[in-house]
Amino acid sequence: MEQILATLQAGGFSLLTWQMCFMWVIVAALLYMGIGRQYEPLLLVPIAMGALLANLPIEHIILKEPVYEAGHLIEVGGLFYYIQQGVKLELFPPIIFLGVGALTDFGPLIANPKTLLLGAAAQFGIFATFLGAASSGLFGLTEAAAIGIIGGADGPTSIFVANKLAPDLMGAIAVAAYSYMALVPVIQPPIMRLLTTEKERCIRMKSLRQVGRLEKLVFALVVMVFCLVCVPDAAPLISMLFIGNILRECGVTERLVKAAQNEIINIVTIFLGLTVGLKMSSANFLDAKTMGILVLGIFAFGIATASGVFMAKLMNLVWRENKINPLIGSAGVSAVPMAARVSHVEGQKADKSNFLLMHAMGPNVAGVIGSALAAGYFISSMG
Repeated sequence: MEQILATLQAGGFSLLTWQMCFMWVIVAALLYMGIGRQYEPLLLVPIAMGALLANLPIEHIILKEPVYEAGHLIEVGGLFYYIQQGVKLELFPPIIFLGVGALTDFGPLIANPKTLLLGAAAQFGIFATFLGAASSGLFGLTEAAAIGIIGGADGPTSIFVANKLAPDLMGAIAVAAYSYMALVPVIQPPIMRLLTTEKERCIRMKSLRQVGRLEKLVFALVVMVFCLVCVPDAAPLISMLFIGNILRECGVTERLVKAAQNEIINIVTIFLGLTVGLKMSSANFLDAKTMGILVLGIFAFGIATASGVFMAKLMNLVWRENKINPLIGSAGVSAVPMAARVSHVEGQKADKSNFLLMHAMGPNVAGVIGSALAAGYFISSMG
């Protein structure tokens, strides 16, 4: 018996705490959401596994920093120390944006530029949440700014801003962002139905015109330059988004597009998820701030959804011809393409022959640009 106890003592059992064990329950919940319910599994599963590693008594091994003497490497660091540098050095979120750009068709936005206003309106959720977090007394201004980005429904942007402004809160912010993104089909429909009438949900929009390749290329270049000149601190995200899109639309870089859409974004997604999970140690996660972030996150999504719907209703008062179905206003959050699908599904519940998906993609991709610009504004003003 003494030998067994000595063996256990020499291992990590003596270092386990009840807080670590409690975090295992949260890990199990994330795995259930990702695997059992298939809510954002590509990120929730790696996040859950990173969180599990962060709550085992092995942190001193996997996150060990390298040792240098007189500029020479004496001892290498732990594996995950090096993987985490992808977030600390601001590499992973912009690379994710490269893949998003390669996957995104800006045609619906170009064909109906008015929907840009819907994407802009949905960003009100970001600033409303920032004000709510700042006035709560729990968070400083930089932390409130990082939390506010959750309202954009953009996981990589939330991580990018949190790394700059509130690195200690990155785990909670990322989990809130991705969890609520996964729950968009649950969160948004009740708000959409509450704020619209049956008649409004049945509004049919005119078919979008075909947008040519040259038009898409010019749009990408002009918008990229305009955004970078206006908000330089958004450059890492905006530039990679439109570089990926130009690769997609130019028609002569098929191999690069396939790599950006598949291998590159998939590999980085694994590393990004693990890095976020490793920030979810019990010491960082189990406090009042985490609960505040989770509450503010759902508030952010609700405000963003409502803002987009209200903007669509306002636009219909101004432009009485070619009315917009207010349901597509909820797609102004940048959860691409899930939010657009939710708008389409809700529209078909009111009228089975009404097809809103392509119309909803306009505000949806506008939301991606809007959340990145909001992130750049916060970083420039508070970084």
